[in-house]
Amino acid sequence: MKIVVLIKEVPDTWGERRLDLETGLSDRTASAPVLDEIDERAVEAALAYADAHPGTEVTVVAMAPASATATVRKALAMGATSAAHVVDDALRGADLLLTAEVLAAAVRHHGFDVVIAGNLSTDGGGGVIPAMVAELLGVPQLTGLRTLELSDSAVAGDRVSDSGTMRVSADLPAVVSITEALPEGRFTTFKGIMAAKKKPYETLDAAGLDIDPNDPATPRYIMLSVAERPPRKAGTKIVDEGDAGEKLAAFLMAEGVAR
Repeated sequence: MKIVVLIKEVPDTWGERRLDLETGLSDRTASAPVLDEIDERAVEAALAYADAHPGTEVTVVAMAPASATATVRKALAMGATSAAHVVDDALRGADLLLTAEVLAAAVRHHGFDVVIAGNLSTDGGGGVIPAMVAELLGVPQLTGLRTLELSDSAVAGDRVSDSGTMRVSADLPAVVSITEALPEGRFTTFKGIMAAKKKPYETLDAAGLDIDPNDPATPRYIMLSVAERPPRKAGTKIVDEGDAGEKLAAFLMAEGVAR
């Protein structure tokens, strides 16, 4: 079994988040970079299967700046077999389409039986990359799974929707994305950290994956403008002098909330 896990370096969830007003991109110096927590769970899901099935190969794939090496190696320290790190300045600020193309090409480059990803990154929130990668690879997609059951030839799981819980399954190869309902990632150990330094670590670029980020024939979306979030205005304070209900109703009507 060959499992590929898509991982991403993101600004620490607990740190400050802000935009670079010159580039319109996230200011990644505002807080410490970390491996996205949902991706740790994806790595854990792959490693849990590998623990029970000797011979399973777990490869992590990331598209990130060269400075993200330590973050990628954390996945190796957790127990992943190898890593593929796509580094290319031409990919800085890549849109979802280009990101999916690059990740799909990297996955195809390494080969796979199943691709596991988090359902939603904490720094972007698009939530469509796993589905786009599946489409580009031409394989089934099982997204937003709260449980994951993997065998030699198929994958299945439960997906929660507004109308209930759905049981979904597909033959391999396939792409799946998981939610926070799956177990947290395991802690790294000193032994794992030292072992990670000797594991295969391949660095790729767009050209090596036969992708031209600036191809005019390929549709891309661009940012036209960016502005700082306006400061919050002072709220309206209602003092209860026996008529708070009337004041609240008047306020809601003035705001167009109630009529």
